[in-house]
Amino acid sequence: MQYDIKEIEFVKAIVLTGFKADIQVQITIKLKEAIDVENIQVKLVSNMKGFNQIDKRWVDKYIEIWEIPTFISNLLKQYTGEILPLIKNPKDSRRTFANEFSEADQKTLLNWLNENKSLIVSDILKGRGKFSAEWMLVAQKVDNSARWILKPMNYCLNFFGNGEIEITKRGNFKIGRITMRRKGGDGGRKTAQMLQFKINPAELF
Repeated sequence: MQYDIKEIEFVKAIVLTGFKADIQVQITIKLKEAIDVENIQVKLVSNMKGFNQIDKRWVDKYIEIWEIPTFISNLLKQYTGEILPLIKNPKDSRRTFANEFSEADQKTLLNWLNENKSLIVSDILKGRGKFSAEWMLVAQKVDNSARWILKPMNYCLNFFGNGEIEITKRGNFKIGRITMRRKGGDGGRKTAQMLQFKINPAELF
């Protein structure tokens, strides 16, 4: 973090919950009254491809924060299964895969994602407000070996967010290195219909 270790008098770490930052580190510098604060997001990885959920909410919540137009939100709700399929013979009777939408609807969705890419990537990785994450710490332990890496969040925004926005062969969305998908699972409970974003933090190594 570019601090001079000799100038640090005291360091205190506070665990946060419900924010993008998991830990707030408070650094007291000798002979100064001010305390520096660094917000760190922590990702723990136990294998080589440790896909990690970075955000998960109901589509209605994303409508609030991103001002999603009604037509786009209806498509997203069909994608997650809050609205049952409106097409004939869907692959899954519970939801509509992205590649099952008409070409025009797919293009509309991709255009909207492209237009709002910076906002989406920043909100799901960094967050907003005083507890937004300024750093990402990835700790990986596989078998008997362990390693860690610390990167500024602005680097992570570019690393994970840069790249094409596309619909995958499986009918999900990719925003650079970020996967956007229906949450699924949950033993068939309604929460399976939430919208989820995932990354592989180990790619930072």
